[in-house]
Amino acid sequence: MGRAVVRLKDIADRTGFSTNTVSLALRDSPRIPERTRNAIRAAAVELNYLPNQIAKSLVSRETRTIGLVLTDIMNPILTETAQALETALARLGYGILFATSNNNLDEETRVLDMFRSRQVDGMLIYPASHRELDHIRPLRAANYPVVLLVADPDSGIDTVSVDDRSGARSATAHLIAEGHTRIGIVESGTRRGNPEKLQGYQKALEDAGLPFDPGLHAVPPASTAIEGHAAMEKLAPRKTGCTALFCANDALAMGAMSWCRHHGIAVPGDLAIIGYDNIVYSAFTAPPLSTINYAAQTLADKAVARLMTLIAAGDDLPEPEITLIDPELVVRGSTRAQGRHR
Repeated sequence: MGRAVVRLKDIADRTGFSTNTVSLALRDSPRIPERTRNAIRAAAVELNYLPNQIAKSLVSRETRTIGLVLTDIMNPILTETAQALETALARLGYGILFATSNNNLDEETRVLDMFRSRQVDGMLIYPASHRELDHIRPLRAANYPVVLLVADPDSGIDTVSVDDRSGARSATAHLIAEGHTRIGIVESGTRRGNPEKLQGYQKALEDAGLPFDPGLHAVPPASTAIEGHAAMEKLAPRKTGCTALFCANDALAMGAMSWCRHHGIAVPGDLAIIGYDNIVYSAFTAPPLSTINYAAQTLADKAVARLMTLIAAGDDLPEPEITLIDPELVVRGSTRAQGRHR
């Protein structure tokens, strides 16, 4: 059997005060003399008393918990963001429940229902598809505090997101500025309706008067280093004439760099490679990986602040807001070959 739960009555029996006095003292009521409060708190510590959060939530209609839905717990940048969100919420006295959809809409719907049954006060969601949100919109319509962590300006749901379209455009423009005209892309978002990075890449090509070549577009089934390695069979420079590569995350880029090492392709001499997210490992590849910085801490702070606004609004939510964070280009050795000309 588990350890018995300590009740207010147990503290009352220990101290000789009534349960009502104990309850008021533990809530720091000024109606109770400080000496009495100190004695009751000391007894509570000795007995290892913990307040009954379930009972408190029935009175306050708040559980002080937030649900967080991730698409992939193994994605390093999502793990980093989850940690930043947990820290930001803890500072405000909130706990967090984690769940993973594994990029599956049915699983995502199940997770949302589970969070609602746990009566979380609000949700932060990385949706599996940025464009298929019909299972989330009813939550917003019912005045449920929800903040998406990816950008769809037409979602009708509050959103705080890194501007992936802008980031991809910046990454590709950097490769163009280095003199490249045959630029490939490895991305997997279009399979799930997450087109922002592809659109940013295409926009940078358009700005430079360069055509989009479908032959330089690889769409692996997952965003892992293994898939980045495999994608290079399609984008091999000696076959396609590709001289630069934008990868939709750093793991894909690291897989592409590994393929290049195994096939005698110099980075950046034969193929410049840029990633996305700026995970901690990206600075320690050989050569160090150029990338786009995903501002996890900034996103966490802004998303939590918006969610708190929605929670405080109760049944009268304000109009949805879309907040986009412009990411920073981080240039390292994988895209700059000194003295090379094209």
